[in-house]
Amino acid sequence: MAITNLQRLPLNMPDFIALRESGMIYVDKTREIASIAMLRQQFFLARPRRFGKSLLISTFEALFSEGLKHFEGLAIHDIWREDRCYNVVRLDFSTIRLFDSIEAFTQQFEHLLSDAFGKYGFKPQQGEDRLIHLEIDNWLKTQPRQSLVLLIDEYDAPLTAVLDNQDLFKAVRERLASFYSVCKTNVAQLRFFFMTGIAKFNQTGIYSELNNLVDISLDPMYGDIVGYTESEIKKYFSPYLKDAAATLGLSEDETLQKLRQYYDGYCFDENASVHVYSPWSVLNFFARPYRGFKNYWIESGGQISLLGRYLKDHALRNPADYALEKTVSYGEMSIPTGPEKLRDTALLTLAGYLTIKRRELDTFFLGYPNREVEEAMATFYSERLLEGRSIPEVGAGEIRAAFEEGRVDEAVTLLNRIFLNIHYAPQPVRDEATCRNYAQLMLVVAGLRVSVERSNIMGRSDLEVFAGRCHWVLELKFLSRTEEEKGRKPERLLEDALAQLREKRYGLQDGGEEKRIRAALVFSEQRREFVLWQECLEADA
Repeated sequence: MAITNLQRLPLNMPDFIALRESGMIYVDKTREIASIAMLRQQFFLARPRRFGKSLLISTFEALFSEGLKHFEGLAIHDIWREDRCYNVVRLDFSTIRLFDSIEAFTQQFEHLLSDAFGKYGFKPQQGEDRLIHLEIDNWLKTQPRQSLVLLIDEYDAPLTAVLDNQDLFKAVRERLASFYSVCKTNVAQLRFFFMTGIAKFNQTGIYSELNNLVDISLDPMYGDIVGYTESEIKKYFSPYLKDAAATLGLSEDETLQKLRQYYDGYCFDENASVHVYSPWSVLNFFARPYRGFKNYWIESGGQISLLGRYLKDHALRNPADYALEKTVSYGEMSIPTGPEKLRDTALLTLAGYLTIKRRELDTFFLGYPNREVEEAMATFYSERLLEGRSIPEVGAGEIRAAFEEGRVDEAVTLLNRIFLNIHYAPQPVRDEATCRNYAQLMLVVAGLRVSVERSNIMGRSDLEVFAGRCHWVLELKFLSRTEEEKGRKPERLLEDALAQLREKRYGLQDGGEEKRIRAALVFSEQRREFVLWQECLEADA
């Protein structure tokens, strides 16, 4: 199917009116939008970057400024009954990111406010001692009640830009708090208020000043207000799905399955009931399916330089934690806090690197949403383990091919080469869990699909690797330095691992045409490598 015959994708188009006028695909979220806009309240929504928050803000802007003019054929058209239009002030704080002093921030901040409010008659004073928030306060008091709509996009962008500079963070926070105080004082003039961001920093003043702010970030009713559900992908992008399948030589079901593996899995609601795809990744894939399943979100809005540095200094400090299940309390996700108190897992979840998998009482259990993020996090960790070098740079560039072609000796030899390049002092391999986690993240970086502790009726395997037409099942044993010094032999551990593969029947629950390779490996803490390995060759029966 010629790509030119398809309805245009809304890639890089966060403007609702321009999107509609150009005939691009619009995934209809207006039923949920109407349920929010009908209320005369103030709302907040936290979501990662590149998830459609700006398009959501733009849709509210079009609705309140021009009514149903651009909503023909959408769900809201038969729901919305308000015929009045409003003056809409829209502030995009993502435009204020590049500054290195409070003076530079203030200049950009005042310019943004002056332009946005100036459209409706606000005239800022001149002079060095001006306080623009007080001027806006005086101007707002002259406006009729319920006459303005205020929309704030990426409210926390100036704050995340200076997360690594606490003095500047505090100064920016104070300026923002003064403006939010004005918003609270003049709430009677606002017909509607909606604000988006990533994190919820209470020190900005927004949560104390606007104490009636309705936070819908964890509300199951709005779990898919941004992002695409699988049913929406099938409904709105079916021609692109067909085109991608034909381009890649896959069936539509196989293409959708890979889309699910790479870009689905984000869950934002407190019941863990709704999951969505990354819209940025999906749109980029459909635009260029011949490139395959690339890490589009991570390469653009997902990896923010300053936020990335903050995360590396905190949550990425221990690569051994890569595969461990992580938790965060309901309170940490729902109650605003400051950056100095915001735990790594909470920030990673808000930023989209982790997502909610399930909830038990007041605890969220977290994991990587999909392969795109899993691979990106593995890359972060591998850079620490290998001190900035890549797998090919340490001489193991053929490891993926070795796994895909089922070459056991070569695969383990190359895995050993990677382990021998891990600096022992800061990142020692002290136990079986660390050994397994390091092996997993390196294989993920190599582009292989890895499953940890995969269950069958008899137990859970250590590592399973899906490489081309090969399905590897690996049982790992760890020989500690102390045990080896006391005379324990790796051969005994190898026998134990082979017996476990036989008795527990790991990997045998799967059918399919893949070549199954089940192998036992013994890692020596003293030698820092796998010293023995053997394939389990008995019949599957």
